[in-house]
Amino acid sequence: MNKTLNWIVGEGLGTFLLVFFGCGSVATAVTLGAQVGLFQVAIVWGMGLALAIKMTGPLSGAHLNPAITIAMATFTRFKWSRALGYIGIQMLGAFAAAALIYAIYGGAISLFEQELGLERGSAGSEASAMLFGEYYPNPGGKPVSETIRQSITAVHAFLAEFVGTALLALAIFSITDKSNNNVPARFAPWTIGMTLTVLISLLAPISMGGFNPARDFAPRLFSSLAGWESLPFSFNGMGWLTVYILAPIAGALLGGLFYTLLLKDGYKK
Repeated sequence: MNKTLNWIVGEGLGTFLLVFFGCGSVATAVTLGAQVGLFQVAIVWGMGLALAIKMTGPLSGAHLNPAITIAMATFTRFKWSRALGYIGIQMLGAFAAAALIYAIYGGAISLFEQELGLERGSAGSEASAMLFGEYYPNPGGKPVSETIRQSITAVHAFLAEFVGTALLALAIFSITDKSNNNVPARFAPWTIGMTLTVLISLLAPISMGGFNPARDFAPRLFSSLAGWESLPFSFNGMGWLTVYILAPIAGALLGGLFYTLLLKDGYKK
């Protein structure tokens, strides 16, 4: 394949795999009780990321995340002219994964909503919409009460996504640095995957732990088209933009800056 087709396939397939495994684990946990506990969902996300990197890294570098792509364009030789294409393909891959999850688990989702007396698109249906987009506080498969909503605010959620993405980006930059001999290249995907697992385990109770605008926006858009209507974009007000798009981008830039200023030169010595 030529280079253009390589990165299109790499970013599209890689992001598809990440979202299919990750959101699929949320779907099975919420609607079917297949995973019991946050860590079981988190490790599927982490191993899904590791597998996606293993499969597609040689094709595109396996960014699989618009925030990482923007940070790479800012702090490495990755070309800005290609960044927009990467982000577009990442969004398409994530959207396709959401559509497939809905096709597979649609019956289970409908039964889950019936059992809880939920009307899709109405208040309370964030309990099922969370299979796709992210919400704060984490619904945990239940309608979010007003008391809980007051305890976890947009500030808390923004910080969770900002800090989580900063640490994830810092790990990615550091682990993939060819001068960092502590992490052999063959172990890098699994180390990055475990980093994501740890971050989700810590921060998902606050914001669902996305750290990835493609992972959130494309499935969120799909859910809006699939019957949840305006709820995915109204439940947290402008949080869909500030918490789940801007915070990860800002966090990835901070992680890349920290790596560039404090770690990069040290690995060369």
